[in-house]
Amino acid sequence: MSIFEKTESAVRTYSRSFPVTFSQARGAELFTSEGKRYLDFLAGAGSLNYGHNHPELKDALIDYVSSDGIAHGLDMQTEAKSEFLEAFQKLILEPRGMGDFKVQFTGPTGANAVEAALKLARKVTGRTEVIAFTNGFHGVTAGALAATGNGGHRAGAGIPLSGVTRVPYANYMGDSVDTLQLLEKLLNDHSSGVDKPAAVILEAVQGEGGLNVASNGWLQRLEKICRAEGVLLILDDIQAGCGRTGDFFSFEESGIKPDIITLSKSLSGYGLPMAVTLFRPELDIWKPGEHNGTFRGNNHAFVTAKRALDLFWSDTKFAGRVKQKSDQLRKGLRTIIQRHGRQELALKGRGLMSGIECDNGEIAGAVCREAFKRGLVIETSGNDDHVVKCLVPLIISEQQISEGLSVLEQAFGAVFAQNSKAVS
Repeated sequence: MSIFEKTESAVRTYSRSFPVTFSQARGAELFTSEGKRYLDFLAGAGSLNYGHNHPELKDALIDYVSSDGIAHGLDMQTEAKSEFLEAFQKLILEPRGMGDFKVQFTGPTGANAVEAALKLARKVTGRTEVIAFTNGFHGVTAGALAATGNGGHRAGAGIPLSGVTRVPYANYMGDSVDTLQLLEKLLNDHSSGVDKPAAVILEAVQGEGGLNVASNGWLQRLEKICRAEGVLLILDDIQAGCGRTGDFFSFEESGIKPDIITLSKSLSGYGLPMAVTLFRPELDIWKPGEHNGTFRGNNHAFVTAKRALDLFWSDTKFAGRVKQKSDQLRKGLRTIIQRHGRQELALKGRGLMSGIECDNGEIAGAVCREAFKRGLVIETSGNDDHVVKCLVPLIISEQQISEGLSVLEQAFGAVFAQNSKAVS
């Protein structure tokens, strides 16, 4: 029995899917203690958009640590925080017409950023109810979990999860059903049983929910409904943000302007814990310390985040390369679908968070296991874990994308061949 099996809690998940011991990582590659190489199509569940140990981010961090820079600062003023805020405002917020948005450093997880967003929306409006969407994922702390749809996670709460009304996400009922018409009806009908909410919270691309994508038109209509009803719009960009769909924010293409935005995962650029909640200045009615966290001042994360902004977001070249790689990845996924299951498989997602929907979770899980045998780390998502989900580092090379697609094609081929033998 390994030390992990002997000592670590049964709650662990990824170590069960990838039962090897990793020791090193570079770019889009992982290496085991025995030196075996794996191509990484997981990227820390979206926390490593710029890959493992990016050399320029690593050098910035090493220099900062070597100079005895502040590591832990609560929410005190530090040079590292100042430099991050200046870069974030100049390179991200101001070019997107959000220069006056407030930045709140929350506890270092995405779930804590969501908790802050929900608390602030309720505080500002004086209302308690929140609208969330089917298959949405917002974290597993109590407030965020109430807005999360996944039954497995919700079952672990141990308490009633209240204060949230669930409505169907875009295309949840198929192309023929207008889910926003239903939302409008519920909000306008005083006998619907749905109290006027403080906010609507959603992902523009549902990562854990199965790579479900809201169209630009759907997002624009949702924004209009929120404005008309005086409801705050919270956009959870924790997994789909920081360039994953091509633009820094996943909602940019739609032109909407959320009232509150949550960011975490790849914000630090290096896999270091860091999360923020962004919001319009008039919403900043917090009392000092009303929402806090001991580790809301991870200065090491500020250093690597600032370097990542300078390196990747000072112009549009990086975003352009991401979109080119997205085209390559999605073209390759379409080819796999054509060759192995035109009826059983479907393309899902957007940008470099794309994947293949299978008939069920057994097939998708088997594909991921076959892929791992062939040196590819990849996971599933969706309500039945039925989507093979490509969440590659954005710095991945075209050759590595081709390699990963080749492994996926082999894995799908092996699984379908096994199924055919079982049927016959």
